[in-house]
Amino acid sequence: RLILQSWTTLDSFMSIFYETFYYIENLYVVFKIIFTFLSYSSLWFGAWLSVFYYIKVASFTQSFFIWMKQRIAKLVPWMLLTSWLCSFIAAIPFAWEAYSVHNFTAPSSMTNSSAMTITGKDSLGVLILLFNAGIGMPLILSVVSSVLLIRSLWKHTRRMQNNASGFRDPSLEAHISAIMSVCSLLLLYIIYFICVLLILFNVFPPLSNGELICVVLMAACPT
Repeated sequence: RLILQSWTTLDSFMSIFYETFYYIENLYVVFKIIFTFLSYSSLWFGAWLSVFYYIKVASFTQSFFIWMKQRIAKLVPWMLLTSWLCSFIAAIPFAWEAYSVHNFTAPSSMTNSSAMTITGKDSLGVLILLFNAGIGMPLILSVVSSVLLIRSLWKHTRRMQNNASGFRDPSLEAHISAIMSVCSLLLLYIIYFICVLLILFNVFPPLSNGELICVVLMAACPT
């Protein structure tokens, strides 16, 4: 996340103070590729952290989840390597799209408008497919694991409340605080996800207020 924050700051600095050099020398393409990779990695890491907490904290009776609870720590390096690979693959279509937009050449006489339209649709289809693989899966993992963790903590808290003796129970307060923390982080994760979506698909013009708000929210919302 520190690398992503630094890269976003450098990107903003270059686009404002070295605008001509930033676009003519294709730095925009390089910055977008690395930004996409870091953003996807951040989403994946946040999702795996939610899965890790759910498996370590929640109580299970199924043998598979008990087996996972005992071995989840050893699986973390493989989870991170898989995240980097998925992030790299998902960044490829955005690099292609950025390079095509900023290196546009006039079509030859053999190329007609219908062929260009088909090519554009094919490119968009590949872009959407890899985008869903790159961002959709960590969002699903994070939401599902967080909701299940909140549910598990809430059920355990209710049991503790029923058995409480009326005095202030520090353990009960800790569980309630944990539920609020997980809810807050899930909300921040979803906000971060939406901002990444808006920036990568160029919903707002460069240096517009909408893009600025997205960048600020991404900086303020830890995944």
